[in-house]
Amino acid sequence: MRTLLIVNPNATSTTPATRDLLAHALESRTQLTVAHTQHRGHAAELAQWASTNEMDLIVVHGGDGTVNETINGFLPLPELNDGQAWLPRLGVIPGGSANVFARALGISPDPVTATNQLIDLLTLERDRKIGLGLADDRWFTFSAGVGLDADVCEAIDNSRASGHAATPARYIRTTVRQFFRARRKDPTVRIEIPGFEPVGEVHYAFITNASPWTYLNSTPVHTNPGTTFETGLGVFAVRSMSVAPTLLLARQLLAANGNPKSHNLFREDDVPSVRVETGEPIGLQIDGDFIGKRNVVDFTSVPDVLDVIAPRPNRARITP
Repeated sequence: MRTLLIVNPNATSTTPATRDLLAHALESRTQLTVAHTQHRGHAAELAQWASTNEMDLIVVHGGDGTVNETINGFLPLPELNDGQAWLPRLGVIPGGSANVFARALGISPDPVTATNQLIDLLTLERDRKIGLGLADDRWFTFSAGVGLDADVCEAIDNSRASGHAATPARYIRTTVRQFFRARRKDPTVRIEIPGFEPVGEVHYAFITNASPWTYLNSTPVHTNPGTTFETGLGVFAVRSMSVAPTLLLARQLLAANGNPKSHNLFREDDVPSVRVETGEPIGLQIDGDFIGKRNVVDFTSVPDVLDVIAPRPNRARITP
């Protein structure tokens, strides 16, 4: 089995010791090539190279952004997939600050434990086929969003560029600051979902492909608990920026059996597609990375499109 190990050396929790452990473990079982990312977009280039050279497995040691780049590098869009493209399997060893995708798949956030998981699953030849989301022409694994969370991601990206680590405390401070900035703006987002009446006057919206939406350290944050990698997309659209309802909603999001509901919230956990329109350009984030500003974004669920090395899902689901 031919394997490409993509390492983001600048990811928050990636260390040379973990990289060497992972490389040693893979070398004992596969024909291994190791590559370090050197610039934004490099993981996509490496993944495309691996697919072109018909490598069997790509393992990513990095954060959610590196994983997203990798998938977008080798996985063709549905309209371009003639069934002839060579598609490697994907393995993930967490190395970022949140590692939402890996943890939602049941992969340990500890890189050493995750490495052992990966080797065990490879030995057992256990794969898992999952669905992904599309935001226009870009794949996302667990979450996309317009408005508030995109503003937070943009601020965090700028903070990282200035040398500040993306810690949970920084995310919380940034979210609070961006919330009070955003609540002064009029709601301009309109949500369209097949089979539903349009939802207007939305301040911000999350579109998810899995649950949880994110983590605060070890605490999962559930926006759409009925959304999984085996279902359609989740929609979480907020129509109020008042402080009291927002605090109540935040409490529900952090609850162990979180199942958020509010008359200021539109939520559906399993839809095939979503269109988001705004009167003026609004920020878009995909898997935690700020993408830019858009007036219209079409989100689509694409089932059973990616083979990952991960534990099989627990069939128990939370009822919306």
